[in-house]
Amino acid sequence: MSNSHGEWIWFELLTPDPDAAQAFYGALLGWTARPSGMADVDYRLLQAGDDQVGGLMRQPAGMAGGPLWLGYVAVDDVDASARAFADAGGAIHMPPTTLDGVGRMAMVADPQGIALYVMHGESSETSTALRQCMGDADERARGHVVWCELTTPDPDAAIGFYAATFGWQQQGGIPMGAAGEYRFLHVAGNCFGAVMVPVPGSQPGWLFYIHVADIDRAQRRLLAAGGDVLQEPQEIPGGQYALVARDPQGARFGLVGPRIAHPEDQP
Repeated sequence: MSNSHGEWIWFELLTPDPDAAQAFYGALLGWTARPSGMADVDYRLLQAGDDQVGGLMRQPAGMAGGPLWLGYVAVDDVDASARAFADAGGAIHMPPTTLDGVGRMAMVADPQGIALYVMHGESSETSTALRQCMGDADERARGHVVWCELTTPDPDAAIGFYAATFGWQQQGGIPMGAAGEYRFLHVAGNCFGAVMVPVPGSQPGWLFYIHVADIDRAQRRLLAAGGDVLQEPQEIPGGQYALVARDPQGARFGLVGPRIAHPEDQP
């Protein structure tokens, strides 16, 4: 695996209805899906054009918390990383496991109870599931996760924990008034996301934002496909707009992209 320790390398949707989810994200983002080829499991690979951007599978029976998106972080040593989560007061939900042809992984939760996977992949290729978005017209980023946002009751503890386990650095931020500061996270020289406290309408966990060409048209497609908008598009630094949504099965995610004036939208 050529990704650096601490980089995001994969995103995965756990849902009670994979067929309906595949149709929804296809209509919204133009994603296509194909079977992974893994024996005895319906695991689908999601693609934006020719790029693999994530996975889709049925959530395990009895899984607490409902449908959700989970992320995978590259680590040099899966076993050591899983132990670090447990030793710091977190948990190991799936012990280190090796999948032939894929790699070694474990599902863990940080000391605040927020889950993700740690993984050391077998492939020598660099994952591009997460792309740095270089502006409104960055077509390479379309359909990719471009921002990873952690909402947690204790940002200071989270920043310290992830600095020790993944080498993440906190640099810069945006004041949010009574909600404190929206604090940017960096790894391997790139800013990939931020950490914040829960605000009205949010919930603890990771929220992954996917880049779209036109935020307002994407919102209309989302609603037409049966999704819900939890936070209307808001302007963010750099002039793009971000919204928070929920798919028809209940999984939360974000969209980010430019606001484009169209003649048909004029009064």
